[in-house]
Amino acid sequence: MSIVLQVALSDAGKRLDSFLHERLPDYSRSRLQSWIKDHRALVNGSPVRASHTLRGGEHIEVSPADLPPLRAEPEELPLKVLYEDSDVIVIDKPAGMVVHAGAGHHQGTLVNALLHHFGKLSEVGGDLRPGIVHRLDKETSGVLVVARTDQAHQSLADQFQSRRIQKHYIALVHGDMVSPHGVVRSPIARDPVRRTRMTTRIETGRSAWTEYTVSEQLPRFSLLDVKIGTGRTHQIRVHLSSIRHPIVGDTLYGAPRTIAGVPAPGRFFLHAHRLSFSSPSTGNLIEVSSALSSDLSEWLNRIRANDR
Repeated sequence: MSIVLQVALSDAGKRLDSFLHERLPDYSRSRLQSWIKDHRALVNGSPVRASHTLRGGEHIEVSPADLPPLRAEPEELPLKVLYEDSDVIVIDKPAGMVVHAGAGHHQGTLVNALLHHFGKLSEVGGDLRPGIVHRLDKETSGVLVVARTDQAHQSLADQFQSRRIQKHYIALVHGDMVSPHGVVRSPIARDPVRRTRMTTRIETGRSAWTEYTVSEQLPRFSLLDVKIGTGRTHQIRVHLSSIRHPIVGDTLYGAPRTIAGVPAPGRFFLHAHRLSFSSPSTGNLIEVSSALSSDLSEWLNRIRANDR
């Protein structure tokens, strides 16, 4: 059964997804956004984006879809395990895989694969995020640690919170760095205009710091070892963009869409290379690394060959 809503003049200026969330509070914003994306929310009979700005006076017809299961389900998917013990599992996440279910993503996630391969995981994160202590962006590859027990989950969460977990990434950025080493400490907040982006231009953002070291200087690019002490959304991407060195392929944060002499990479050039933490049971240091993924390694070698 469809739901028909009338937009009042006082609602002018609101985003469609925000308006629907206000008027249909029984549904989550992510679920409403997925319906908008699937053309199940029509404004004056036409599909629009979730970010569509209402003017007042419109008719909105919402056709709810059957609710997907609110529990992550096991799914037979390939999974590369770098390390495991009774407390944790460390995965080499491929680019293109979403970590857990969200708007438009209920299958093919890392969580689905983990449940198939390991069954029982920590329940602290709830039914949709079992075992998940931290995340990587969909297009970021590399090392990610998962908790098998609630006790391990709490230990890892405490280590992340107190910044005792060491996280190193490999990133290729545009341009020559002014200094071979630097730290970016700009606070990070959601961009109020482009909601898919984060920004460093709002002083009330959350504190964040990103440290980088140039590991290789190329004629048009800089290969960086990046260490982060906080885990804000898109942190490395927005911080490097803020100092005018966007990550190669990251067009959301200002990287050019084309690169002279080579095809553009299929994703942005960011790889979670190394992760070290204390064992929740013994306190011993565990360090796990992942070699640069083959797609990024091959693209980097093409750049090196072209720029000789």
